[in-house]
Amino acid sequence: MSTFNKLLALALCSFAVHSHAQAPASNNSCPQVLQHSFNRLQDEAPQNLCQYQGKVALVVNTASYCGFTKQYEGLEALYAKYKDRGLVVLGFPSNDFGKQEPGTSKEIADFCFNTYGVKFPMFAKSSVSGNDVNPFYAQLIKATGTTPKWNFYKYLIDRNGKVLSAYASTTTPENKGLVAAIEKALAE
Repeated sequence: MSTFNKLLALALCSFAVHSHAQAPASNNSCPQVLQHSFNRLQDEAPQNLCQYQGKVALVVNTASYCGFTKQYEGLEALYAKYKDRGLVVLGFPSNDFGKQEPGTSKEIADFCFNTYGVKFPMFAKSSVSGNDVNPFYAQLIKATGTTPKWNFYKYLIDRNGKVLSAYASTTTPENKGLVAAIEKALAE
């Protein structure tokens, strides 16, 4: 093999390794339910949900002007308490219920951070019910047989991508049953 070909092969190998390290997990290893991309709320940067494979995920549709909005505080507390054990809270702002999330991505991001100190991953506003439901929520609905009824409806996904259960908006992040389900999923 010529020196040029060796250098080319080395460069291609190095590029492939570097590219693989930067790419999201392949669809072969990522659970089907996580094989979706959404723009991050703060800066619209595309985010592949496969980056959360192997974690327990609590997925929540959110709204800034809802009676349940104060749940942001409890969701952030859950995330802070359990993130080192593998929990991620994924927030999906939606204007589907009562038009209680009318803001732009920047307005929503500023409100969540400045009012509740939200640091868990949040995504750009999308529909979580009806004809325009985003594909991730369509899978959550299909897996549980239940559609979000209002803002702050929750779905729990285990480390293997199995959708375990759905929780009503009235189920607070401090709810003993929800916390027990999260702790059980984290222990498995």
